[in-house]
Amino acid sequence: MHQDICEILFDENTLRAKIRELGKQISEDYKGKDLILIGVLKGSVMFMADLMKEIDIYCAMDFMAVSSYGNSTTSSGVVRILKDLDFEIEGKDVLIVEDIIDSGVTLRYLIDYLKGRKPNSLEIICLLDKPERRKVDIHVKYSGFSVKDYFLVGYGLDYAERYRNLPYIGILDEKVYK
Repeated sequence: MHQDICEILFDENTLRAKIRELGKQISEDYKGKDLILIGVLKGSVMFMADLMKEIDIYCAMDFMAVSSYGNSTTSSGVVRILKDLDFEIEGKDVLIVEDIIDSGVTLRYLIDYLKGRKPNSLEIICLLDKPERRKVDIHVKYSGFSVKDYFLVGYGLDYAERYRNLPYIGILDEKVYK
C-alpha cells in the first residue's frame, strides 16, 4: 500500500506536534466550559483520539457519520446522516472534529443540523483544510494544515475504505483511482 503514495506530506512527528499545539489552544479556550467533541466518522477517528490526549480539561465525545462521497473521489453533494449523536448538546460548547474540509458542503449541512439542537457554541476543528476547493462559506476556528488540491490518504483519510491505517498523510498516486 505504501507504493501507492507519491509523496508523504505530513509524517507522524509533524502530525503529533501540530495536534499537541491544537490541544493546548483548545484547553485554554474552553477552560471551565462544558465541551463536547463531535467526531465525524470515519476519517476523524485517529485525529480525534490523538487530539483528546492533548486536551487538558474535562470534555466528552460523541460521533456522527455522514456521507456524501461513497467510493468516489468527489462529493455527490447529497448528504446523508448515517449515525446521529447519542448525547444531547443543548447548552454545551460543541467542537466538530473533521479530518479534512474540502468543498464544505457536507460540513455546512452538519452545522445547520446541529444548530437546531441549541448548543451554547458550535465551532470546527480540522486537521487539513483545502480552501481552494470550498463551495460554501465555512468558519474554521482551528486548522492544522492548509493543503493544496491533492487526493490525500492516511491517518484516517481513505480512498474506498483503504489507506486509513497509514501513520502519515500522503498524496495518493492517480493511477490508483483514475
